[in-house]
Amino acid sequence: MLIAVIVVIGVLLLLALVLAVARRTDTERAVGVLSRETRKRDRSDAALEPIADEAPLTGRQVEKLAAAEREGGGSGGVGTAVLVASSTAPVPLAPPPPVDLEALGVTRRQFLNRAILGMFGLSLAGFGAGVLGFLWPTIEAGGFGSVINVGTVTSVLATIATKQPFYSPDARAYVNPYPAIDVPKAKKSGAYSDPILDGMEAGYVALYQKCVHLGCRVPWCLSSQWFECPCHGSQYNRVGEKKGGPAPRGLDRFALTVNGDGTMSINTAVVFVGPPIGTNTTGQEAEGPHCH
Repeated sequence: MLIAVIVVIGVLLLLALVLAVARRTDTERAVGVLSRETRKRDRSDAALEPIADEAPLTGRQVEKLAAAEREGGGSGGVGTAVLVASSTAPVPLAPPPPVDLEALGVTRRQFLNRAILGMFGLSLAGFGAGVLGFLWPTIEAGGFGSVINVGTVTSVLATIATKQPFYSPDARAYVNPYPAIDVPKAKKSGAYSDPILDGMEAGYVALYQKCVHLGCRVPWCLSSQWFECPCHGSQYNRVGEKKGGPAPRGLDRFALTVNGDGTMSINTAVVFVGPPIGTNTTGQEAEGPHCH
């Protein structure tokens, strides 16, 4: 019990010491501490007597004196302040010098704000230019996305005679024959649009090389006489109608035109969606073993 009381008293004394030190520190920071000699001299009667040859100041004069000291930045000394305080005529204040905007310059905060806004604007402009460049059409004459002359009809027929489709790398397309006897069935099925039917009436189909399942290039299987995708096993007959695998439809295709000068052109600017599952206008089945 006694130990507890001693501990409590020690804590209280320590707290009182801390408060005293803190108060002394605050006082020193606020107004300073007068020395012992200064305090003793100020308590004497001589400190209350006015200085020789100097009239005692009134309270209003003391206030004016303090105001003059503040406005004058402490310059001029006590004699000048007394002269100002005891004078009845008001002293005009000097106008502030004009501000030089060029000398004033830019503050650090203004510089950082402008730099951040500038970088943000440049980044946004670069991003916008990149998006426009990506979306802007870059179709060149004779390139994919335009009308491409794939060669003469004679060269196309020479390749087809080997039981292989004619391939145009510029058009990314295969050209295969379409039997004229099956054109009425193709029209009746409703699976083909008019530009595709025009090519069929001319005796050909132009098939896009990409599989409609996941976009792999579909090669030609010479043994089965079908297009067979090696990626996931989708199968299409000679005219691109779906025969098996996970493909959701037949091969997409382009409009084909046989020109009057004996050449053939493919319009790759527009891709026509392939025929739906179940479309079988030619009835062609696999003519041999499958490649995939």
